[in-house]
Amino acid sequence: MSADDRNGTPVAAIAAIALTSFGALLLELALTRLFSVVLFYHFAFLAISVALLGLGAGGVFAHLARERLARHSTRSLGSLLCLANALVIVVMLELVLHMQISAALAGRNFLMLSAIYLASAVPFFLTGVLFSVVFARAAARIPLLYGADLAGGALACLALIPSLNALGGPNTVLGASLVMLLASAAWAPDARARRRPLLALLPLGLLLIANLNGALIDVVYAKGGRHDRSRGVEYARWNAISRVEVIAHPDGARSLRIDADAGSAIMGVEPRDWRDSSDAVPTLVNALRPRGAYAIIGPGGGVDVLRALAAGSTNVTGIEINDIIVDDIMRGRYAAFCHHLYDRPEVRIHVGDGRSFIRGSTERYDVVQMTLVDTWASTSAGAYALSENTLYTVEAFREYLDHLKPDGMLAVTRWEFRRPREALRVVSVAMEALRSMGVRDPAGHFLVFSEGPLDEDGRAVIVLTKRSAFTAEEEAAARGFAARHPRVVPLYVPWAPGLNEFSALIASGDPRAFARGYEFNVAPATDDSPFFFFTLNLRQILTTPRAARGIDWRVNLGVAVLAAVLVISTAAVVAFLLLPLLLQKRSRPRSASPLLYFVAVGLGFILVEIAFVQRFVLFLGHPSHALTVVIFLLLLSSGTGSILSRRFLAQPARARWVPAGLALALGGCAFVLPTVLSSLAGLGFAAKLLVGAGILVPLGLAMGVPFPVGLSALAPVATRGEVEWAWAVNAAASVLGSVLAVAIAVNFGLTWTLACGAVAYAAAFLAMGRLRSRADQVVAESAA
Repeated sequence: MSADDRNGTPVAAIAAIALTSFGALLLELALTRLFSVVLFYHFAFLAISVALLGLGAGGVFAHLARERLARHSTRSLGSLLCLANALVIVVMLELVLHMQISAALAGRNFLMLSAIYLASAVPFFLTGVLFSVVFARAAARIPLLYGADLAGGALACLALIPSLNALGGPNTVLGASLVMLLASAAWAPDARARRRPLLALLPLGLLLIANLNGALIDVVYAKGGRHDRSRGVEYARWNAISRVEVIAHPDGARSLRIDADAGSAIMGVEPRDWRDSSDAVPTLVNALRPRGAYAIIGPGGGVDVLRALAAGSTNVTGIEINDIIVDDIMRGRYAAFCHHLYDRPEVRIHVGDGRSFIRGSTERYDVVQMTLVDTWASTSAGAYALSENTLYTVEAFREYLDHLKPDGMLAVTRWEFRRPREALRVVSVAMEALRSMGVRDPAGHFLVFSEGPLDEDGRAVIVLTKRSAFTAEEEAAARGFAARHPRVVPLYVPWAPGLNEFSALIASGDPRAFARGYEFNVAPATDDSPFFFFTLNLRQILTTPRAARGIDWRVNLGVAVLAAVLVISTAAVVAFLLLPLLLQKRSRPRSASPLLYFVAVGLGFILVEIAFVQRFVLFLGHPSHALTVVIFLLLLSSGTGSILSRRFLAQPARARWVPAGLALALGGCAFVLPTVLSSLAGLGFAAKLLVGAGILVPLGLAMGVPFPVGLSALAPVATRGEVEWAWAVNAAASVLGSVLAVAIAVNFGLTWTLACGAVAYAAAFLAMGRLRSRADQVVAESAA
């Protein structure tokens, strides 16, 4: 360490560490939102893997290049690396926006995905180099500096949602670059070095301001196609949930486009002038309940609201999760176009998660309706924390049915295919919900109608479900509706069930048994595994000819994406974390068994983190809240736990029991937490925050202990390269664990994801003994 390092001002170092950490985590979280738009939402969790890989690779590089890096003082090195990082982030943003990934993961697309993966890892690599150098040179101040690191990351969690709402996805990434310039100035050892990042602040700040409307840097390729804002896009805005555009059509109509994919028409007529000449199927429920009280989940541009009003309803409640659609579009710029539909006295619109609103409502409805609610957009909470997925579970359907009047009905419209799977799965979920409510014979509780025969993909199908059997009057109303709309085809009616998949499923009385013998996954989705749209298996995804791919193929592509990212992550881990150490003989550990401890700790932390984020999405009522609360609390409490771990260093035997206690606590949480959170769902938001803190903070404190304690156990063998290997294998386990966490959740459920985290900490408990034995053996050999 140079004199500059020894005499550096602690306050400056703390501020610089916090700013660097703030910028790195803000970038990581912003990438989840950006990837879900320009790629597919399945890629959102890629940012977690990318960040962990970069940080780990940076640590390995810092070890291998320590002699060269030692020529520079910590502060000058920090200033240079943060300045370089600010520039790299801008270049990386342009690369991500200009790389085209089509719906096929083969050949060129796989190479492009790999290029995005590696390019996005570079900023985190530079951060990893810097943090490794800082912590290695300032061992006496590690608790304080590590606390600053975690505090900066926690503040980034708080800043993410306001940044995305105010700036948008690309500009939030540019904001991370600006933060890195400020960090460069904080690291600078003198005024001259400080001048460079401060001078760069002006042009980058002006670029961000000039790009507030996306005129300079914006989406170029989205969902595999060229995204041209000049083609009818007259309004566009980002927030923490999605990117919403308004498209102007040549006939004067307007429509919403969400994350460059999903769409919804903006209704530009008065209810009295409404004439539904197409897509008549969703209006079946209006014919059966013309003057009923409606709760419409995901009303979007207002088509279901308009239909309910046109049918005669005077009580319509809409629950839309995206405030841009409600406040900026329907009640703002396009209020006159839609004739102030959302401001009518008969209409009440609430911004929030539809299921959470229904669950907390004291009102009872004649109809709870969801029509094609499938934006497929990743939330800021990251991968598979999707608001719409938890709308289509057994528990959700039971909550909807519980909030109906005695004769009310649940109306769900989905796209369907020649070989049914989506609407068929709706029936499966509803059957399981009815069975949990005591209905043993579901035959009279369903009506299923299609917009035309199922002779092609993309037919709209409505599934009507009642707690009581449909009456003769409702049968007559349904017959009359079908007579007035010749294209409407009954797929299942109790009085003439017919012979098709819907009739067979309902007649079976057991949706899980039926699903086991069906070619698609139509088993009831649950809160534990809320992946309703995943109906294909990997073989079907990879072998389906392009001409035969249905509109759901891209959604199910997430299964193939998991496999592809696992391959890329494994190759990157070997190339950038393990191989560089293997090539240096002096860095090869004598025994690999002690390193299993760090593999277990890395896997445990990331599995638990991802499982908790998903669990708390439903409890807190909004996906964005899950990110802010869960990651913020885990970062702060883990950092505090790491600082407190110094107490264990004097008596290492006590530290071994921390992962053991974690394993027991997490194992209990895995199976008890869903019930606890469900029973407390009616609490106010402030009370829910206290409950979340009560659960997460104790666990986070314990989760911050194992890694620093393990490194201290390796202190006697530090000269043999085992500390560097510990860093590398821990990072590798975290990188691969981020992919495995999603794979486990998709295939086995969130309960088992959290349970696997508990198993990982149990393995760390067992491996800790071997770690201590290895260190004691080396000490004994040295003494001899």
